Amino acid sequence: MKKPKEIRDTSKSYDIKRHHHLYAAWAASRGASVKGCRFSVEQGRTILEACGFTSSFCRTEQLPVEESMDAQHRKWRVKVLEAGIAHGLPFTDGVAAKLINLYLKGRFVCGGHHTNRRVHHLHPPIDDILLKTLAASNIGGFAKEWRQARRIRWSKFSSEQYEEVIRLIRQSLNGEPLWKIEEYWRGNQ
Repeated sequence: MKKPKEIRDTSKSYDIKRHHHLYAAWAASRGASVKGCRFSVEQGRTILEACGFTSSFCRTEQLPVEESMDAQHRKWRVKVLEAGIAHGLPFTDGVAAKLINLYLKGRFVCGGHHTNRRVHHLHPPIDDILLKTLAASNIGGFAKEWRQARRIRWSKFSSEQYEEVIRLIRQSLNGEPLWKIEEYWRGNQ
């Protein structure tokens, strides 16, 4: 008779913070991997973790305040770009931003912290579906700018191009939480 496998006690090593982190890293990696920069979920998670996005990064107090958000996001992107190079991956600021933004969306915005002031200033994930709808609906009166961003392609964004899209989103929302721009994301339809 075959001896049953020993079951490892995971109660101490696998908690809800780890579970939530792994889910957010999976979703971010799947959503940010794009033609020209394909990577596995494991590579995406490893890159995120190398940049400080770990299971212990789970409290809203760990997020930057509004005035520091853009500068911190720039630092995160640089770290992702560097970690991507170490894995032989040709990340751009657009791909790095989407990986970060999807992770933070899963971890904080959709993790029950959507009313927190720091969470209000997290950058939303940018993609062609969102930019297309923003242009078609002339959100903020920026149809021309949304079309221009679409022509560049989110996955090819430089730091400056990405930051300009975030500036336009912020201006269009007039003080509302940045996650609310995703009302115009039609990827769920």
